[in-house]
Amino acid sequence: MTSATSRPTPAPATPGPGNSARPKPAPPTGTPVRVTGAQSLVRSLEAVGVEIVFGIPGGTILPAYDPLLDSTKVRHILVRHEQGAGHAATGYAQATGKVGVCMATSGPGATNLVTPLADANMDSVPLVAITGQQTRALIGTDAFQEADICGITLPITKHNFLVTDPADIPRIIAEAFHLAKTGRPGPVLVDIPKDVLQEQTSFIWPPELRLPGYRPTTRPHGKQVREAAKLMCSAKRPVLYVGGGVIKAQASPELLELAELTGMPVVTTLMARGAFPDSHKQHLGMPGMHGTVPAVGAMQSSDLLIALGARFDDRVTGQLGSFAPGAAIVHADIDPAEISKNRRADVPIVGDCKEILIELIAAVKAEKASGSEDLTPWWKQLDQWRETYPLGYEWPEDGTLSPQYVIERIGAIAGPDAIYTAGVGQHQMWAAQHVRYEKPGTWLNSGGLGTMGYAVPAAMGAKFGKPDSVVWAIDGDGCFQMTNQELATCAIEGAPIKVAVINNGNLGMVRQWQNLFYSGRYSQTDLGTHKFRIPDFTLLAEALGCAGLRCETKEEVDEVINRAMAINDRPVVIDFVVGKDAQVWPMVAAGTGNSEIMAARGIRPLFDEE
Repeated sequence: MTSATSRPTPAPATPGPGNSARPKPAPPTGTPVRVTGAQSLVRSLEAVGVEIVFGIPGGTILPAYDPLLDSTKVRHILVRHEQGAGHAATGYAQATGKVGVCMATSGPGATNLVTPLADANMDSVPLVAITGQQTRALIGTDAFQEADICGITLPITKHNFLVTDPADIPRIIAEAFHLAKTGRPGPVLVDIPKDVLQEQTSFIWPPELRLPGYRPTTRPHGKQVREAAKLMCSAKRPVLYVGGGVIKAQASPELLELAELTGMPVVTTLMARGAFPDSHKQHLGMPGMHGTVPAVGAMQSSDLLIALGARFDDRVTGQLGSFAPGAAIVHADIDPAEISKNRRADVPIVGDCKEILIELIAAVKAEKASGSEDLTPWWKQLDQWRETYPLGYEWPEDGTLSPQYVIERIGAIAGPDAIYTAGVGQHQMWAAQHVRYEKPGTWLNSGGLGTMGYAVPAAMGAKFGKPDSVVWAIDGDGCFQMTNQELATCAIEGAPIKVAVINNGNLGMVRQWQNLFYSGRYSQTDLGTHKFRIPDFTLLAEALGCAGLRCETKEEVDEVINRAMAINDRPVVIDFVVGKDAQVWPMVAAGTGNSEIMAARGIRPLFDEE
């Protein structure tokens, strides 16, 4: 028994020929082995290549934990909260490109995974969540710790399964992983009743997949690619609008080649930071609500947007009706449901971003042979904006530590090979703005759902996936207090991550909005971490098995960061006590158009929209 997919009905678009990613049926070739359903589950996880499972045992999933103890291939990480398991699996997946796996018991264990599943769904992260369920006879009776987790997660998963026959476990696990990592990646949930795990069955591998309706398009349609190439070579003010799909498709080399071939400016969304090097002369930075003025201005003034693996979300477009009013749209995406969902595409291209870019490069080369527009006047305008509105910040007037400076120095000292995660709020935007990202997979954050508490468990998952990489969690004092218990997991399981708590004593982004739009009426945003030192983050760090450090002045910043970099036998938490009134600039206020971007409070440059 399976649920229907939760993706919306695809918008009309032109698929490519002969490009089905439908799995080829593979008749079982192994010898059947008599096992329990739980043993079949563990063997299936081993067979699909799972290395790490993040989870917590409980009554209904307990049968699966017994054979898991005997596995020499699958390592289980015992987290402190199921939300931590889900975000750790997401961080692992984002850092490695592999499918992340988490496990929980029924009822509250499963419902604690709802936020990470919704987060993974919004950000297209390949995830498989395995949950226990009450026995088949008790389903629907409101039994102890029973919850209809398939029904609950139907809108926030790519697909989910309720297993009613232990013989189906190998096939369903294989299908779950195939669904999670192909097409538009996303989370898949597998719910298994306790008695199904306990029942005797036969295990055989590989199973035959049964996904007749699942045929994601990977190769683009040639005619659409050629139409896009014509527009690209005739545009006077084009912009390459790069989304997270480019990173998912591992298409950064092809993006670089296309950008240099065309000479077009590039903007990278919050989910695409690192897809194109920040140091490249054609990179204008991040667009959107807290994007750079040149990036926002380029999109508003463009006559052609080439959207690659991006979805025209509200944080990029602002008021949709006034977004890039003079631009034709080439929209390339693996998910046909995204094409023309928010902004009508003049040239829709459905396919894998890597495949699309490969074919676009060839088509543009052919088209350029007949000539193309000179972009010199366009770059003159862009460079003027870059000179007039550079990304920067001012030090607090009261002499307190600048949070932007702290984050800038972390990025400079840790370097472009480190992995950075962030919570949600001001520190997230500052980390997106002031760390220089040169490589894909080095910036992990909760972009679509905006989940506070993401940073620490995601950093933990990234560290387990990339143990040789330096991993920094840049967190706020509000976010940090939601999931910091996972530092105990890090200390015990050997994940020496480094956590920078940007401690401004309040819920910073909410306070910024209260300052700008609610006449400075700061209702329920003062956390008291400055005044009372509750909690004392350095003492809390020590209690959780970490090294605890504090920094309150500019002169201490580099020294403390370097001390943290030198500690590799346990996690490190640095309490950076910063000014409470620092704000994120630039900013496009919610509900307004991008042309009303505030480069600083009271300064609103308006872009030519002819």
